This record gives sequence, structure tokens and C-alpha cells, in this order.
Amino acid sequence: MQTWFFHPLPWWLTSAFVFIVGLCIGSFLNVCICRIPKNVSIVTPSSSCPKCGHRLKWWENIPIVSFILLKGRCSGCDTPISYQYPLVELLTGLITLGLWSKFGPSWEFLVYWIFSCSLIVVTFIDLAWKIIPDVISLPGILVGFLASFLVSDITWLDSLIGILMGGGILYLVTWGYYLATKRIGMGGGDIKLLAMIGAFLGWQAIPYVIFLSALSGSIIGIVFILIKKTGKDYQIPFGPFLAAAAEIHLFWGKEILNISSNLFSFHS
Repeated sequence: MQTWFFHPLPWWLTSAFVFIVGLCIGSFLNVCICRIPKNVSIVTPSSSCPKCGHRLKWWENIPIVSFILLKGRCSGCDTPISYQYPLVELLTGLITLGLWSKFGPSWEFLVYWIFSCSLIVVTFIDLAWKIIPDVISLPGILVGFLASFLVSDITWLDSLIGILMGGGILYLVTWGYYLATKRIGMGGGDIKLLAMIGAFLGWQAIPYVIFLSALSGSIIGIVFILIKKTGKDYQIPFGPFLAAAAEIHLFWGKEILNISSNLFSFHS
């Protein structure tokens, strides 16, 4: 594993710093989640209340802390602030810390951190808008392929096959579903997202990601239909399930593979 020069610090101090950086990046990801679907610049203007336009002061932009200080309401119009904001910040902080603990100061950390941040943005945009923006997935495919030359976990060939395999399998499933039902069951955004996942994680991850996402998506979908009393044809965003499955494989893929191998070896 290639590592950068990093002056040794107490583990707790390093962990706290990494976690805080993750929180701050999570605050920026919130901006991306809110503005990308609207085709608005993520750089300007500065953050403001979407209801009254109140420009946030510096102390109103502190991750999680500001939400607590403001008691979850805008200081300008008293409109409730979405829990998405602290949730995204906390999630980004925890994932950043988890990646740092797993990979340390390395190219692997940087690559998979960028990948994970992209998945967080995709997840919350898909939940809110039921779309997966091409501006994330298409450049992500290229970045994931180029990153395969930096990390030691996968080769460029693994990445290339992952792109073709990830996008190709979902395309065939979608095409087959359409032929059978004359309805579009899965959007093109999901196909491109799985291709991006294959680019970053390699073709070996694709079967596990598809299985885990399909299983979790089916369970949540059934529960949602029973609770909301909606029809069986009601569609829920599939992107979050693909993203969650990719993160699970990223953190525990080898352990899952070992457990699966041991189970098959035991039964045989």
C-alpha cells in the first residue's frame, strides 16, 4: 500500500480531526444535494434558507452544532430545518473516519473517500427527486477507472470489466422487464450508477452489490407497501440500495467473501 508522509499523532487526536473534516465535507455535500438537481452552482451564492432567503451567518454553518443551537429552525423565519442536514454531516463524518481507520493515509483512502461522498450525494438526491444525475455517475465511471491505477485492491482490467458488467447486467434486467411487462422498471441512472460502482470496486463486487441491494430493496419495498397501503406497482428509488450495498462491500467485502466460502465449503 502506498502511503503519504504523515507525522505520527495520538490516535484519538487524528481520529477527531478526521471526523471533523468529514463533518465539514458533509456540510458541502448538503449543498450539492440541494443544488445539483436544480442545476444551480454549488459554489455561489452562499448558503441561505430556501424558504425566506436568509443568508446564513458563520455560526449557522457549523456542522451539527448549528442545528442544535438553532433548535432545528431557521433564525430568519422559524421554518423547521430538514433533518437531512445533520444526518448527511454525521454520516459523512462516520464514513470518513471508518475509511481512515481501514486504509490510513493512502491512495486507497482518498479514492474510496471520493467514491463514498459521491454515493452519499446520489442517495439523498434519489430519495428526494427519484433521479441520479449524470453529472455524478458519468464522471464517476471515468474517475473510478483511472483510480484503479492508484489503488492496490483492483487492477485496471478489474475496473473495466466492472464497468461493463455493472452497466450491462442492469441494462439486460431492465430490458427484459420491459419486454415482459411493457413498463420501465429501472431508470438509466441506476444502470450508470452500478457501472460507476464497478469502476471503483471491480467486477468482483458486482454480484454482491446486486444481491444485497435487491434483497434489501425488496424487503423495504414490501414493508413500505404494507404501511402506506400503496399498490404493488409503486416504485421506490433503487439508487440508495445500490449505494448502501457498495459501502457494505467496501468495508466488509472480504469478510463476506470468506464467510460465504466457508459456508459453501462446509456444506460441500
